[in-house]
Amino acid sequence: MTIMRHLVRFVVAAVVLMFVGFLVPGFSVNSFWTAFLAAVVIALLGWVVEAMFGDRISPYNRGIIGFLVSAVVIYLTQFIVSGFEVTVIGALLASLVIGIIDLFIPIKTHMDMRNGDAGNKQET
Repeated sequence: MTIMRHLVRFVVAAVVLMFVGFLVPGFSVNSFWTAFLAAVVIALLGWVVEAMFGDRISPYNRGIIGFLVSAVVIYLTQFIVSGFEVTVIGALLASLVIGIIDLFIPIKTHMDMRNGDAGNKQET
């Protein structure tokens, strides 16, 4: 994945976080740059969780465990990024809304790259 694809991915994630901040009570983002930094931190925390526990407990995994892990990752992000504030209920609601948005705007994870990107895979 090129640097430009990473930047586009984080810009899209930041816009989603700002939209979620508009929709979800108990979830606020001060600016686009705060949302961008939060998107990077959420991705890094998600990567750490996935590295520690495997992809079955990944925040990107579908299901109740992935939903709860995603909410915890969103909640923990507020302690790292200033200007990003979320309550426990706000993190749960944000995780739900982000999961719904992800159905329409899927963002590939590094697990997709590790397993082979079917769209970019060349046959030999």
